Amino acid sequence: MTTTPDAAVRDVYERLLRAWNERDAEAYAALFAADGALIGFDGSQAGGSEIVDHLRPIFEDHPTASYVAKVHEIRSLCPTSVLLRAIVGMVPPGQQDLNPAVNALQTLIVEHQDDAWRIVLFQNTPAQYHGRPDLTEQHLAELRPLVSSDTTVA
Repeated sequence: MTTTPDAAVRDVYERLLRAWNERDAEAYAALFAADGALIGFDGSQAGGSEIVDHLRPIFEDHPTASYVAKVHEIRSLCPTSVLLRAIVGMVPPGQQDLNPAVNALQTLIVEHQDDAWRIVLFQNTPAQYHGRPDLTEQHLAELRPLVSSDTTVA
């Protein structure tokens, strides 16, 4: 491994969000291990080769919003597995601000397989903070500086 696991996993995560933002189902799915699993914002699930087929119609039929993210934790689980946790927001097409209705928490588990870091689990969980508007505002405040920058992931 030529780079540190933290940097390599952060790079995988950045490429994942960039593929989403560019609406590139193939690039997105290519980051997953053959047996990797995706759990979407709505609870939908796809695994392995199903991921590209799951995403392609989403990108073809819907004007998807773009992610901005702030990594909160990168933790080595063992020498070949790393956990990444982040908060995310989404900017709808043609808009300049985050849509708080789609705030989320993302969890990524990545394994080093065949000389590359591959996603084995990606989960995108809604961050609704029911009855706690202060947490919604805190979430948005962390991400808003990224909206006006060229940074997707901080």
